[in-house]
Amino acid sequence: MTYVLAIDIGGTKLAAALVDEEGSVLRSGTRPTPRTDVMSALRALIEEVTEDGPSPEAVGIGCAGPLDLAAGTVSPVNMPTWRGFPLRDEVRKLTGLPTVLAGDAQCFALGEHWLGAGRDSTALLGIVVSTGIGGGLVIDGMPLLGPTGNAGHVGHMSIDPSGERCECGGRGCVERYSSGPNLARWALDNGWSPAPGQADARALAEAAAAGDPVAVAAFERGARALAGMIASTAAAVEITTVVIGGGVSGAGKVLFDPLERMLDDVAGLAFVRAVRVHQSTLGVHAALAGAARLATLHA
Repeated sequence: MTYVLAIDIGGTKLAAALVDEEGSVLRSGTRPTPRTDVMSALRALIEEVTEDGPSPEAVGIGCAGPLDLAAGTVSPVNMPTWRGFPLRDEVRKLTGLPTVLAGDAQCFALGEHWLGAGRDSTALLGIVVSTGIGGGLVIDGMPLLGPTGNAGHVGHMSIDPSGERCECGGRGCVERYSSGPNLARWALDNGWSPAPGQADARALAEAAAAGDPVAVAAFERGARALAGMIASTAAAVEITTVVIGGGVSGAGKVLFDPLERMLDDVAGLAFVRAVRVHQSTLGVHAALAGAARLATLHA
């Protein structure tokens, strides 16, 4: 049996697992992401997962970005001590194993393709809709990473060149319309009145499910932006499957029903209309599964 070490790194949590080639987890562990000296915490986590176990043959890492795949460096927005940090080389030195790096959303897509809602799709787009919006493409079973590792960064596709200015500096980005904070921001600006301390996307989803018209309109607006992005990606890459995860996907029908209607409205060509959209089945485990798959592809 061949094992690999999978690592998922985010601003709040570090996760690692020893995984076999079928995707079964032998051992796993998590730790909070410290504000400083993240590598010490990661080193301890790796030791915990691998000690007295079978030796892994490779390491796959999914990490929040931005990243530079050519250099193997990462600069996660919510990890201020890592700027241009040589993560791939540091883990390679620590483990002595071949080490492969990709973005966390790319690993989400790869995990869903391998074990989840996008299993065996020939052309898949995975989308993480949360505080921001990330994405990844899996074509013919292989992740499409791009020269610097940022392919599939669909959250910053422009669906309205005359639209709102995004935090990234662009204009009309999907993230500005469909991410959790931006859904809530628009709703608040347009008369939504949540209970004190409850002005977030989760509360907005509950309000929409209860029929609050502003909350419903916020999700319809966000769904239209997502639909425009999905249709554009399908036209460019001919994806057949979309899997959506992240915290906002937990809204369920409040998000997916208007998304289906909006996609039917904006999609024209037959191969674009043929795209099927699914909710994640792996949830928070998708990125770790994808990191494992990334390693098995290079083991």
